[in-house]
Amino acid sequence: MAELLGYDFMVRALAAAFLVGAAAPMVGIFLVQRRLALIGDGMGHVALAGVAVGVLTGQAPVLTALVAAVLAAVVVEVVRARGRTSGDVALAIIFYGGIALGVVLLSRAGSAGTSMTSYLFGAITTTTASDLVMFATLATVVVGTTVVLRRRLFAVANDEEFARAVGLPVMALNLTLAVLTAVTVVTSMRVVGLLLVSALMIVPNAASALITRSFAGAMAVAALIGIGCGVGGVVASYWWNTPSGGTIVLLAITVFLACALGTAAHRAWSSRRHRYAETHDHVHGPGCGHEVVEHDGHLDYVHDGHRHAPHGDHYDEHDEHDEHGGAPVRRARD
Repeated sequence: MAELLGYDFMVRALAAAFLVGAAAPMVGIFLVQRRLALIGDGMGHVALAGVAVGVLTGQAPVLTALVAAVLAAVVVEVVRARGRTSGDVALAIIFYGGIALGVVLLSRAGSAGTSMTSYLFGAITTTTASDLVMFATLATVVVGTTVVLRRRLFAVANDEEFARAVGLPVMALNLTLAVLTAVTVVTSMRVVGLLLVSALMIVPNAASALITRSFAGAMAVAALIGIGCGVGGVVASYWWNTPSGGTIVLLAITVFLACALGTAAHRAWSSRRHRYAETHDHVHGPGCGHEVVEHDGHLDYVHDGHRHAPHGDHYDEHDEHDEHGGAPVRRARD
């Protein structure tokens, strides 16, 4: 790691990955709640057209991409909320329109268009000091706004009609989320690329949802996963000589698979331990006459070679090989 920090371009790359890894999942969690997980792709393709405009006009591609993405986000939200076209159709129009416009404009850019690969798939090691300053500013705005408005954004994303009924400015909050999405896409394009940006917004949230039980916890864990995958992906891409964007996304998917497998294993283990005992008329308890075995903080009653533990309105079936074992305590008698 010390070797990496000796290179200025790697320091900038790691800083950019940290910023994007923190910001992208914090916006993505609301998109997942609203079932708009792929909106980042639509914004990414519009941002591609914005980058092409910047290349053709000699302007900073990040700025032109930001303007294009924000305008598209506003249009999509307004059409979705007030127009007759559904959100999916509006998103598709923006999605394909952005690709088409970007391709047409790039065809006019000549040799300057060859640099577009870095925006499509990410080229984090080409991040300049000025890019880093802009990314830091945009990431700070995204994270700050998300933290301040998280309760309101969650209310709207979870139940828009209820949020409107209690007086929340639903349209304004939806527009805010759309703009935050656009800003996040532009912030992330040099790190993971416009074609992969949606993955960094969604996959960490999919992983955190498997291992957390609250919205606040899910957001915090998703941000940590995003940071870990962003920074870890950059380090791995340096040592393995692989594209940074693809490496980051593959690492995030690996984390998701690990969480999914771990959750499945835990459920299987829990279901194995929580087995219902066969129904019988006998009621276990003090004085029932059956041997009592202490087991993991409670008492099991040995009945016809089985160990039954009272649990609510039923008995659980335990065996002598359960974790924590168990030792006979006494025979329950009057």
